[in-house]
Amino acid sequence: MEFGFTEEDEEFRSEVREWLAGHVDGAQDRRSWERTLGKSGWIGLGWSEAGYGNRIATLTQQVVWAEEYARSGAPARSGHIGEKLLAPTLLAHGSEEQKARFLPPVAAGDELWCQGYSEPGAGSDLAGVRTRAVRDADGTYRISGQKIWTSLAHEADWCFVLARTDPGSSRHRGLSFLLVPMDQPGRIEVRPIRQLTGTSEFNEVFFDGAQARAEHVVGGEGNGWRVAMSLLGFERGVSTLAQQVGFAQELTRVVRDAVRSDAVADPVVRALLVRQWAELRVMRWNALRTLGGSGDTGAPNVAKLLWAGWHQRLGELALLVRGAEAAVGPREWSPESPYELDELQYLSLFSRADTVYGGSDQVQRTIIAERVLGLPREPKGVV
Repeated sequence: MEFGFTEEDEEFRSEVREWLAGHVDGAQDRRSWERTLGKSGWIGLGWSEAGYGNRIATLTQQVVWAEEYARSGAPARSGHIGEKLLAPTLLAHGSEEQKARFLPPVAAGDELWCQGYSEPGAGSDLAGVRTRAVRDADGTYRISGQKIWTSLAHEADWCFVLARTDPGSSRHRGLSFLLVPMDQPGRIEVRPIRQLTGTSEFNEVFFDGAQARAEHVVGGEGNGWRVAMSLLGFERGVSTLAQQVGFAQELTRVVRDAVRSDAVADPVVRALLVRQWAELRVMRWNALRTLGGSGDTGAPNVAKLLWAGWHQRLGELALLVRGAEAAVGPREWSPESPYELDELQYLSLFSRADTVYGGSDQVQRTIIAERVLGLPREPKGVV
């Protein structure tokens, strides 16, 4: 498709910039910020169905909003999992009752969600999930098992959980997609995972007889794999372009560091900086090329493969341009503040996970090879 911004889009951009400039407040907590966004109608711009509290926006206007949000310095979103993952999934696979129950609170910023996919023995191999959901006589499901790397579970009100509802099933069969309330003391336990960065956005979640209602199974019992795969396709798209705005800001900081430290005088460093700039431009053009397109099988997998490696290399470059200084924290050590990182140190450590989470590089390459290029499947048992 031909992609470009119209005069109406630029007028919309001015409206977005003006609103963000007047509302971004660094002192505002993230849950309050979600409600502020919802009250002004900025949540759910990409939803195709009216009546759930969102304002209608074209695809290009969605891109404008995402890019300007990334540029504004607004708080990191805590409602994006509900807005960008759950909502499109319900619009595609949910019943009218499920849409009416769950979409308005997401649009208002009142209910936050987390994603119950990965498990200790089934991270990128999603078909290997062992969490089970047994249906009682009254139709209630009781869920037992463990999820891991669950982003924002400590803040979430609800979790969409992929669980095995057919005890005799294996791999892709017998899975169901359940909507589970997180406020179940004694039945759901959330344990934060401390990361290399010293922060704890990820969590372990333990389900011990947690309850989910029969009417909160999306797509019908046993159809969880189809729903789950559909959801993974929503993880990319407009958000990729906004992500690249953040990448460009990080690259600018690395270039400034290289100039300040005189690392830019090294021709190897200059070549690496130019490569990062050029690859980021190519990623943007590729994202624009595939945005809104249909039938481009494998495009999300290619995008993930491209940006994960790029971002990880940027993290390595951020330390390279600093030399030995990169090992020194921004503040003097103290018992009260034992683990301090500046922005580029955080980038370097956090980006180590980019090629693993959201589907590892190996998984992305396998999907591209088998489903896009039509290459033979890897023989079972090969290590």
